[in-house]
Order: sequence, then structure tokens, then C-alpha cells
Amino acid sequence: MDCMGQTFPFYRWETRAYSCEARARARLLRAAFCASLAIGATAVSAPRPDTLFAPPPADAVVLFDGQAANLFVSATGGAANWPVEKGALVSTPNTRRSNNLVSRLHFRDAEVHVEFMLPSTGDGNSGIYLQGIYELQILNSAGRSDLGKGDVGAVYGLYKPLVNVARGPGQWQAYDVLYVAPRRDPAGELVAEGTITAWLNGRMIHDRVKVGAKTSDYNPYRYDTTDYLATIARRQRRTMVGPLILQDHDCPVRFRNIWVKPLDDRAKMYDAAAGTAGLPGK
Repeated sequence: MDCMGQTFPFYRWETRAYSCEARARARLLRAAFCASLAIGATAVSAPRPDTLFAPPPADAVVLFDGQAANLFVSATGGAANWPVEKGALVSTPNTRRSNNLVSRLHFRDAEVHVEFMLPSTGDGNSGIYLQGIYELQILNSAGRSDLGKGDVGAVYGLYKPLVNVARGPGQWQAYDVLYVAPRRDPAGELVAEGTITAWLNGRMIHDRVKVGAKTSDYNPYRYDTTDYLATIARRQRRTMVGPLILQDHDCPVRFRNIWVKPLDDRAKMYDAAAGTAGLPGK
């Protein structure tokens, strides 16, 4: 087997007289490894230009543009109940810190772009969940010299950001993420870790950090979950295809210009009643 000009021993695993299950696991591991190499090779540590108002690529799916596009539903699968004010979604609490919004687009490997603004009061606590399980934290951490795994830019509970490039309340900020999902076999067992590469305000804050079985604490599939999210979680464990979730944490954080560019052919639109369907316009 050859990936990006390199030969790996996965081929030998499949040509031996192993069981069908073992061969399937080998193929999944090979595919994940090759995907990680191919996508990770595009990651660079140099700063990017400021990505505020970054236009979505032609092959991206716009989840929210402040006007016609709003591909989010509530945590129960119903209509999104966050108000739109001046072209921005405003996080709205339900007293249990679980009034999250869930994208109808479900993806595996993808580029993700989200812009957000902290409110003028409070700690600005919120976050974006990649596939509902790995949280990129949103918090007022501007000016802090010693960031932890719960500060802005952190993969919550797993990795602290490389640098603090946070802006204060009232200023728009932008996350850009290159996400390679972990891979699981048909039984849902992890066979290869995924990676997260992330930029905040144009500066790299994570360089291909590994993610797998350990997830961010209080993720929507575990904390005050719903039947709708539980159904998604069961399917996601088999397929590693899941949504982008915007977190409610009692703070009116604003979101705008949200888009996802799928990097493989696994992305689907999900509807609670009808199940999966094609991408918009397909």
C-alpha cells in the first residue's frame, strides 16, 4: 500500500489469511492513516491572514450566513430557538446549560470555520463541538499568560492552546479547524486516532493533536442529552460522521459566518424524521 509516496505494511495484513473482521479493521486503519497523512500535510505553523468574513469555498456547506442559510436545529431536533440579531446567532440558555444548536450537516473529515463574539459582561463561556465530542473552548481569556485546558482555544479538557491570541469582549474572532475524525471498525471499536489542527484569529493554536477515545467533558452526548442526540451518537460511533454543535453555557455569545468544507464523500444532511439525505442541491 502506498500513501503519498510511502509504503506501509497494511497491504501485508490484508493478503494473509486473517478473518474478515481483521481485514476490515486493517482497511479502516490504513484509510485513517492515509487520510491523516494527506490532510495533515497541508497544515503549516505559519500565521494565516485574519479570517474574519472569510468567504466559504465553493465546495463548502454554509451552515449560517446571517441571512438565508441556517442549517441548525435544536438539541431535540426541532427548530433552532436562538434568535438572530444583526446577522448573528445569539446563544440562549435553558437554565441547564444544554440549549445547544446542532448542525443538520453531518461530516467526517472537514475544514470548519466559525466566527464568534464574547458578550460585554460575564465570562463568555461557550464552545464549538466537533462531531459533538471535542470542544474548542470559547471563554474570555484575553491577556492571560498561563493558559490551561479550559481557556479559549483549548480542546477542552485535552489540550491547552499553543499561544494566547484571544481578543476581548465585543470583538469578532475566528476559528479555523482542520479535522480528521478517528476511525472505528463496524463494531464501534477505535482503530485509529484522529487529529485536530486549529487556528484562532489566524494563529495556529493546535498542530495535529491526536484525539480518540477520550472526549471533552460535558459534551452534549453525555451531559443533559436528548433522545435526538442519543440517536446521533449511536450512529456516529459506527460511522464517525457527526454534526457541529454550538454550545449553550449561559452566556449570550454571538456566532456568524459558519461553514464546513467536507474533505471526503461521507458528509450527509440529517433530518430527525427522514434520516440522512444528500447534500444541498444533490
